[in-house]
Amino acid sequence: MTRKTAAPGGPATAEGPPAVALRGATASLGGRPVLRGVDLTVAPGETVALLGANGSGKSTTIRAVLGQVPLTGGELELFGTPLARFRDWQRLGYVPQRSTAAAGVPATVREVVAAGRLARRKFRPLGRADKAAVRHALEQVGMDDRAKDPVDALSGGQHQRVLIARALAAEPELLIMDEPLAGVDVGNQEALAATLREQVDQGTSVLLVLHELGPLAPLIDRAVVLRDGQVERVDNPDRLHDLACHPHGSEPAEAAPAPKIETGSLT
Repeated sequence: MTRKTAAPGGPATAEGPPAVALRGATASLGGRPVLRGVDLTVAPGETVALLGANGSGKSTTIRAVLGQVPLTGGELELFGTPLARFRDWQRLGYVPQRSTAAAGVPATVREVVAAGRLARRKFRPLGRADKAAVRHALEQVGMDDRAKDPVDALSGGQHQRVLIARALAAEPELLIMDEPLAGVDVGNQEALAATLREQVDQGTSVLLVLHELGPLAPLIDRAVVLRDGQVERVDNPDRLHDLACHPHGSEPAEAAPAPKIETGSLT
């Protein structure tokens, strides 16, 4: 993992190719253009928030970064490697939008979180370090006391915390999160902010889709605002306080199909 180092007289910096380099990206869903030339870069150790109104293309952008939505034009590189040649998916952790479709999944909380280690282990049995990573991830999101419970016994907010723990268990270099604050109460939002601060301090790059910045505002280096599938503007940290109070009016967050919690690999 790329780590930040302290530059003389300045803040910590990180070296290496961008974790994400999206250039002129276009994409369609159901024959309808959704992305119209999106440029997006996430540098090593940088935290970038995607903001925008309903239907602006936020979730589609991150799904394109994950390879879930094929580009019809433009280029995508992950850690300096073109998507077509990229194989190191264990370097990414993904938190989808809050799931409400986990009923009936025959898995415990610990088993779901342990799935975050599968890509790293290449489906071999978990070792001591893997089990420690799973335990630490559960502690980070305050779900260690529910480790043995079935996931279908959880509330919506608890589901979200399990998804976050699953991503953290992978110890990713790039953490991608789609509305991670949805369904999470204020106290746990602040706990999540502290957890992300720890990840960022270790050099993790973070790409977030947010409706409101909330307690995550101090962590964000840049806010990229989308409108109609295009980048409308990029806001630097000096403007983030205003965005935290008025992110994009009163329009609802972008809708997207709720993914199911699965125990297999994210890729």
